[in-house]
Amino acid sequence: MNKDDCFFLGKIVKKYSFKGELLVKLDTDQPELYEHLDAVFINLKEHLIPYFIEKSQLHKTELLRVKFEDVDTEEDANALIKSEVYLPLSFLPELEEDKFYYHEIIGYTVEDKNYGKVGVITGVNDTTAQALFEIDREGKEVLIPMNDAFISKVDKVNKTIFVETPEGLIDLYL
Repeated sequence: MNKDDCFFLGKIVKKYSFKGELLVKLDTDQPELYEHLDAVFINLKEHLIPYFIEKSQLHKTELLRVKFEDVDTEEDANALIKSEVYLPLSFLPELEEDKFYYHEIIGYTVEDKNYGKVGVITGVNDTTAQALFEIDREGKEVLIPMNDAFISKVDKVNKTIFVETPEGLIDLYL
């Protein structure tokens, strides 16, 4: 399995018991969807390795308590702490027509109601307080906040996102 075929589910943050149980901090708004998995991929030395789950249950709000097969000691568990956990993209739940996952919109065209064609989405910056579309416009980067008030329509068929940004926002970058 390759990272491009997967999504980041969370990170193993600490041991739960001396019997090899671990806590995974889930990166999701719907942790209950991932409570009863059969297996996950763990990123070890930049390779995704499948790990089968003996048992799991939600622990508090965003933690998943997991017991992996063949992880039976504290030493086994210690080796996995701070590792990233992934699942295949096919495990993502279907979204409503106007909603999208960040990985889906790479390559989409952005069209502004007043400005016209802005460019092509090359990425999403979600390290800021508000996620931003990273758009390439003829070699120049344009950043537009992913704000519901700005997004007027998502056309998945034609791979276009229609926005209406405040006057002058796009001009700041050009």
